[in-house]
Amino acid sequence: MARDGHDKYERLIARVQELPPTPTAVVHPCDAGSLESAVDAAKLGMIIPILVGPPAKIRAAAEAAELDIEPYEIVEAPHSHAAAERAVELVRAGRAEALMKGSLHTDELMGAVVDRSAGLRTERRISHCFVLDVPSYDKPLIITDAAVNIAPSLRDKVDIVQNAIDLAHAAGIDEPKVAILSATETVNPDVPSTVEAAALCKMADRGQITGGVLDGPLALDNAIDAEAARIKQITSPVAGEADILVVPDLEAGNMLAKSLSFLADADAAGIVLGARVPIALTSRADTVQARLASMALVALVANYRKSQTVEAV
Repeated sequence: MARDGHDKYERLIARVQELPPTPTAVVHPCDAGSLESAVDAAKLGMIIPILVGPPAKIRAAAEAAELDIEPYEIVEAPHSHAAAERAVELVRAGRAEALMKGSLHTDELMGAVVDRSAGLRTERRISHCFVLDVPSYDKPLIITDAAVNIAPSLRDKVDIVQNAIDLAHAAGIDEPKVAILSATETVNPDVPSTVEAAALCKMADRGQITGGVLDGPLALDNAIDAEAARIKQITSPVAGEADILVVPDLEAGNMLAKSLSFLADADAAGIVLGARVPIALTSRADTVQARLASMALVALVANYRKSQTVEAV
């Protein structure tokens, strides 16, 4: 059951339960939290977990958490670094269509993903999205990028925005409203993020970014509060209605997401996009619902990509 005001994740999970389960390599699930998340997602029909890591440690974690993992395949890897490499190999071999982070450092997993010779790079810049369930906001709120790109260039932001729009499509938002955030809603040459926001909007006008409605620069209040936008006389299809918040840099995004989590009682699910498969980044601090939402997101994206491939053929 969702906590009071936290029903948006339930809708995501219900949506993915209508789809075939996604074969997912769970990387080094040697603690109770990551293993329980994988088992719960499997029981809900969202994923088919492939547990990658030291078998003895995985089974010990399952026994300690009283989890039955007998139905699930275990692929042996001696340690966390090797587990990340082996999971990437499973994707390259077509056996896994998504990745889930277990009890290893994010840098270890992403190092294997971005390896130039054996990783999962695409022509897109890899980026991260938080999908937040904020009780006071009437729909899921996507924040990007708050975890991967430290100081993204304008070129990087084109991919960051497109990745977020594609995620919104996979989650059932046909034409997401994208707010390019800054400290002000006017273009100021002394504030580079306002200039980049204006450039991104013009690039969308010219078809260089597709599938969403962009506006910016917008301050945070204008992006999410229609009354604030009205008072400032901002006429915009995005103001007060944003589905996606694009932040200037990682520091701003990280502080925004954590402020909403700790001060506004938001749950935050995390997903990495731009690689050959979606990647769920869960944390030991996540609620059960947030972990399941992360798994729902990777399954939705994996199924969406398959449907787009079929349509293209």
